[in-house]
Amino acid sequence: MQLWKLFITAVMPVLKVLLISAVGAFLALHRFNILRKTARKHMNTVVYYVFTPALVCSILTKTITHKSLVTVWFMPLNILLTFIFGTALGWLFIKITKAPPTMHGLVLGCCAAGNLGNMPLIIIPALCKESNSPFGDVGICNKKGMAYVSLSMGIGNIYIWTFVYNIIRIYSCRIFNENKVDDSTVSSVSAREADLENNSKSSIGPMTTTEDILETNDHVTKTEIECTIPSGITKVPKQAQIMKQYLKVLVEKLNLKVLLEPVTIGSILGMIIGIVPPFKKMFVGDNAPLRVVEDSASMLGDASIPAVTLLLGANLLNGLKQSGMKPSLVVGIIVVRNIALPILGVAIVKGAIHFGIIHHDPLYQFVLLLQYALPPAVSISTITQLFGAGETECSIVMLAAYVCASISLTLWSTFFMWLVL
Repeated sequence: MQLWKLFITAVMPVLKVLLISAVGAFLALHRFNILRKTARKHMNTVVYYVFTPALVCSILTKTITHKSLVTVWFMPLNILLTFIFGTALGWLFIKITKAPPTMHGLVLGCCAAGNLGNMPLIIIPALCKESNSPFGDVGICNKKGMAYVSLSMGIGNIYIWTFVYNIIRIYSCRIFNENKVDDSTVSSVSAREADLENNSKSSIGPMTTTEDILETNDHVTKTEIECTIPSGITKVPKQAQIMKQYLKVLVEKLNLKVLLEPVTIGSILGMIIGIVPPFKKMFVGDNAPLRVVEDSASMLGDASIPAVTLLLGANLLNGLKQSGMKPSLVVGIIVVRNIALPILGVAIVKGAIHFGIIHHDPLYQFVLLLQYALPPAVSISTITQLFGAGETECSIVMLAAYVCASISLTLWSTFFMWLVL
């Protein structure tokens, strides 16, 4: 196939994303104020809890089998490599540019996590529907492609809310603790000065010494540990109490509730129904007794793609209204995600093909390559909002990254299609 035809095929999905995103930004303008902040919040909640999980579950239910799951075993590893290499390149970029500590979590998160859900969810079906598509029959291409994308979305979602979430949490906690130390130092100094001033004016009452404070703290600690226990009840050993405290802290640090996200749950349910034959016969097929459940989930899932793209455009509009972030940080993130990672991705995927790790399926290989060339995940903006770290800067990064991705994704998609054919 001629390179020009490949380029036209690749540019169409990106143009569709841009057009629908433009409609979302248009609806969010102050003049119309349809997708206002509260409307976006409620719409995003519906997409998050209903549309996207239903889409992932319905697609995996119909397409994933035990055999197909074995053939795509390399995908989880490939996605993990995008996160690892993205984080390494982001860390190297921070060291070279000496980025401020407040930006470390945002830079590492944007470099590590690509938009593994929404963008491929739009690009792959659009590529399959093109008349010049190199991936064969439209129906087969769409069925296989959506299965790959859904699996990619589920796996990527797990990595984002374990790997990237904890990176941003750690760096935001460091900044918070530093600010807290500074505030406490200032308050303690001012309190000490006030005590000295009061003592100089009046000699009533003894001054509290350091030894008294230590004695008081020791007494409080002993009182907390050595509680009175009624006779006949065995006292819990201190080691058990310490282990309990450690487990409690570990659960809080890992934030296990976040791992059980709706998309993750939808992915697990979809794979279970698809892999287990009795469940598949019960939900999938014209003669399935519970086919109405799968049909309903499919109808809900169809609303996910347009809703997500409209929200993407409305949220990116905030980037136009913000300023103050160093351009070098934005450029660095764009270079990592749009140039460095795709080059590494080509080397990794071609190496896996050379050693026979990946089976010969052009569409599967294209999806693996595409995972390295995607702009930062939209979930990063949600994570920064959770910790209140870099929300404004995140809007600027997202706007610049997605504008540049409209060009880079087209070029890389053209090259990837030429590479796998």
